[in-house]
Amino acid sequence: LRTVTGSDVCSSDLPGFGRVAYYADPRGEGRPLILTVSVNAAASAYEMKPLWDAFAGKRPVYALEWPGFGSSDRPDVKYTPALMTGALTALVAEVGSDVDVVALSLGSEFAARAALQEPRIRTLALISPSGLGQPRGGTQRATNEDGGQTLYNRLNAVSTPLYALLRTRISIEYFLSRSFRGVVDQGLVNYSLDTTRQPGAKYAPVYFISGQLFTADAYGDLYSRLKVPTLVLYDQDAFVSFDRLPQFTAQPGVRAVRIQGTDGLPQFEKTAEVVEVLNAFWATP
Repeated sequence: LRTVTGSDVCSSDLPGFGRVAYYADPRGEGRPLILTVSVNAAASAYEMKPLWDAFAGKRPVYALEWPGFGSSDRPDVKYTPALMTGALTALVAEVGSDVDVVALSLGSEFAARAALQEPRIRTLALISPSGLGQPRGGTQRATNEDGGQTLYNRLNAVSTPLYALLRTRISIEYFLSRSFRGVVDQGLVNYSLDTTRQPGAKYAPVYFISGQLFTADAYGDLYSRLKVPTLVLYDQDAFVSFDRLPQFTAQPGVRAVRIQGTDGLPQFEKTAEVVEVLNAFWATP
């Protein structure tokens, strides 16, 4: 894979899984920032490239690639929320200090779970987080373990031709167009094509499509229990809804900012506004 950030790809070993990749730029001052991405058929650190470019050199920045995605290993193993959460807590331990975390979409659920376990995560900023409303569509519907495993078994039986369809340029551009209000970023399209063609690329997405990477009640089990300062950035999103956002922002330390004119990836279409909101959030006592 081509480098996403211009920095070398680093990695750490996650017990029971293998190599988990991340980008690191330790330059700058202040509390280190960890960027985490979404989960989909073509997830990679490129999804957070605009924020990496905005903060690299100003403060230490790390961008995590979830197990099974990007430059991380992609073995044929069971992918679970616990595995993803473990990758994030392992990176926090490797950084070795308090951190701020910015998470995207389903990555927000993993980040929230990690914040409940790891006291060195001092703030969370969640961009278009899943788990705050009624799911939309099959890929966003959390299932119980038995139902999810049954669906996984069915999907796995046809995973090779199914994933072959998902990783075409037409398919990638279609799904990305639902997250862009304007023109789809072609750099993201091209990198998505590259990352879906790596050996083992189909394994983790099948668990995603079967619903097994979602928490059945993410608000009740995760978000409602958070004690760290938390920011939600949102507008419209074709894949998730925010029905329980007012309930969430009623909690102490939680606030939300609507990034008008975006559809799930505001860091691409309103980069300056997102950066301004993030800096204001971190500057608030």
